[in-house]
Amino acid sequence: MKKENFPEELGRIFEKHGGINIWRKAQILSFNKGEEVHTVDLQSRKSVINTPKFSLGFDGKEVWLDEDKEGVYKGNPTFYYNLYFYFYAMPFVLADDGITYSKEHDLVFEGVSYPGYKISYASDKGASPDDNYIVYYNPKTYQMEWLAYTVTFRSKSNSDKYNLIKYNKWENVNGLVLPKEITWYKKDENGVPTEPAKPATEFTLPLVSQAKLADSFFEKPVK
Repeated sequence: MKKENFPEELGRIFEKHGGINIWRKAQILSFNKGEEVHTVDLQSRKSVINTPKFSLGFDGKEVWLDEDKEGVYKGNPTFYYNLYFYFYAMPFVLADDGITYSKEHDLVFEGVSYPGYKISYASDKGASPDDNYIVYYNPKTYQMEWLAYTVTFRSKSNSDKYNLIKYNKWENVNGLVLPKEITWYKKDENGVPTEPAKPATEFTLPLVSQAKLADSFFEKPVK
């Protein structure tokens, strides 16, 4: 069995959300974000996003894009293919290999102090190893409440500018407690959350399965 190296507090957060052992055994994670269907092989991290107008994914080697018409997709596939997977698979992705953990100052919101742990990555991990995450949890229940994160994909350098997400609603998906709704928040000059920055993002039709999908599922369609 894999030897875990995360702090005890994070272990308690994982337990509150169903337990790291259930997460380690899962093979496939799928969820909908609007018209987008996100499917991820949790062991290889191969990924595909299917929509009515385009598909994009990671086949284990390369990121690909398949459009009905050229120019339909306006974003960057390399940046986007696993972006919402990370937000959705919280807090369990914070137990990946190559992570360094450090205690952070509490986040205070509406009179409640939420303890935090900062997560940083080894330089050889992923497309944006300089990204940092801070998970904040309820000190009584150990449920995850907030996520602060930096974006270094374009700059390729460290950043101290954190975006902030409140995890509003959770649901049990085959034994794992995963987010049903998240909201980006504005912050004041001291980094304290003030009000929602935009409407909540909802996740629907969640699936966690121990069955594998064929590698071809994650490959670019042949036309």
